[in-house]
Amino acid sequence: MDRVRKLIHAEREDVSPYTGAGVTVAILDTGIAMHPDFADRVIGFRDFVGTSRMPYDDCGHGTHVAGCLCGSGACSGGLYAGVAPGCRILSGKVLDEKGDGTISNMAAGIEWILDNQELYQIKILNISVSMEAKRSMEAKRSMEAKRSMEARHSMDEKEHVRMMQYLVARLERVWDAGIFVVVAAGNRGPAAGSISPLGASRKVVTVGCHDGIACHGRKNSCEAYSGRGPAGTELKKPDIVAPGTDIMSCSAGFRQTVRGCRDAYIIKNGTSMSTPLVAGAAALCLQKYPEYSNEQIKRRILWSAADLGEAWSKQGWGMLDVERALR
Repeated sequence: MDRVRKLIHAEREDVSPYTGAGVTVAILDTGIAMHPDFADRVIGFRDFVGTSRMPYDDCGHGTHVAGCLCGSGACSGGLYAGVAPGCRILSGKVLDEKGDGTISNMAAGIEWILDNQELYQIKILNISVSMEAKRSMEAKRSMEAKRSMEARHSMDEKEHVRMMQYLVARLERVWDAGIFVVVAAGNRGPAAGSISPLGASRKVVTVGCHDGIACHGRKNSCEAYSGRGPAGTELKKPDIVAPGTDIMSCSAGFRQTVRGCRDAYIIKNGTSMSTPLVAGAAALCLQKYPEYSNEQIKRRILWSAADLGEAWSKQGWGMLDVERALR
């Protein structure tokens, strides 16, 4: 994360006074482990996969995402701190131990955000989930009701498209409620039109992955997998890019020992890691400009992005630049 913070100019002197303090960010993912880097900033949790009332993460993805966004770096002397280490965290577990989930669970998670916006003062929603290949149980039952394989496939695809459109509509309702929504572009690139279905909205901020020149040409570099626009036939996406390769962040498998925290961090790759960097930048902006609407924050972040000279379908407005966004 130290390398990443430098690449997006989050380590600059003008940024240091801002930590996202007072801003609540909701994360819909695989849950969250009570990692030392989050201290007492996890203010709420809801399990849509099981019945637990206590925060947990049996996959690790959600904890890593939260670390990128707002880990304090307490177990690393600040080396692996997230972009907004002072913000509050609200976690909804909508994915299981394999990182899989149903559309119905995601829909329930989105409704939970809307229902609790005032209670938790939610300002930002981070979704580092693509849902490209997910099917709800409802869709599965519809598919199984058909006799032929061809009919089952057709029904499944139509039902999936319909339900994804429903999810996008619900996300747009979250945006209309004043919450800044940031969504991963997905890892189905580099083909054209490979943007995650959840990112196919003019309102939400869709985040692709780009590592600048640091990882250019590497096998697991962002250019090999980041979802590309357009979304649909004409919607220009992604909106912005941020680093996503070899990101060191909080591990759900950490161990507390008498000598401190062991195995506290782990490396992951993907647009899932890029997305919380933008969410973190939004938290910093909202701390500095608490009177700003989500639309104003969106313009500030996108218009301050650094042009990388790439096609829009790859970079959107460009690379996230936290320092410029805060000016």
